[in-house]
Amino acid sequence: MVSDLASRVLKGDHRALAKAISIVEAGGLGRRRLIQELYPRTGKAFTIGITGPTGTGKSTLVDKTIQEFRRRGRKVGVLAIDPSSPYTGGAVLGDRIRMMDHTLEREVYIRSMASRGDVGGLARAAINTIRVLDAAGMDVVIVETVGAGQTEVQVATAVDATVVVLMPQLGDEVQAFKAGFNEIGDIFVVNKADITNPSKTMFNVASGLQEKNGWRPPVLKTVAIKGIGVPSFVDSLEKFRKFLDEHGLREERARKRLESELIEAAFSDFYTETVNRLKQEKSWRHLLGQVTKKRIDPETAASKLVRAIARLDVSANA
Repeated sequence: MVSDLASRVLKGDHRALAKAISIVEAGGLGRRRLIQELYPRTGKAFTIGITGPTGTGKSTLVDKTIQEFRRRGRKVGVLAIDPSSPYTGGAVLGDRIRMMDHTLEREVYIRSMASRGDVGGLARAAINTIRVLDAAGMDVVIVETVGAGQTEVQVATAVDATVVVLMPQLGDEVQAFKAGFNEIGDIFVVNKADITNPSKTMFNVASGLQEKNGWRPPVLKTVAIKGIGVPSFVDSLEKFRKFLDEHGLREERARKRLESELIEAAFSDFYTETVNRLKQEKSWRHLLGQVTKKRIDPETAASKLVRAIARLDVSANA
């Protein structure tokens, strides 16, 4: 069944894509088997993270960027990271109304993913969703995050190029730099440049940037809602992709991302499996009871748990 689904994903079937991404979000053995099938067919898509403070017009910029890439004959996949509903845990913004015009196009696939406040789990689901879209033959995969914070930084650094979107003279450039976006941004865009003169904001941003491996992040201006500046923005993305390839940096970045992913995924799986096994042990219930009755303090109990986990590990490999 997984093999059949994977083969349909590789053909770009939208229904198969929807099901595959749901499996990726759910995690567990299903995700593991699916990624095992798809992984050898990944690595071709150019992945772009678009992030920055809320209200800067990221969704509109993504919408126009899709149009521009399609005009250039590229297949585009989009993963929109949305804030979670406090009631259902689902994505509040759905498939992003601004992008709805593209949802019926065969060469475009858009998917929303709820953040649920889970940074680690979200990053893992997002990385594997990128792989699914990549395997489906998308030339470009765009990840749009909801705002400025830890989740956005972590997800944005899981891509080839990170774009930070700001607005002119509203103080958001200060907040963005406080959040560390000056370190992760490869391209900076001052959107809504028709509201007021963006020169001051562009200067403030540019003066705080440093060259990275021979690349000095450009600071561009756009009026995304009118499509102004979007072709130049996509030109900069193409230029950055070429720069990465020519200097071997794309492969180097991918290796570093994989290193971090493997460590985090291993710890996550180890934690989940260990906790599940531990809670079935009599020693766990006894220890918890001792702490509850204040016969032993949590710090001492934690050290005892480490030894209990070590015994579990030994018994598992015996």
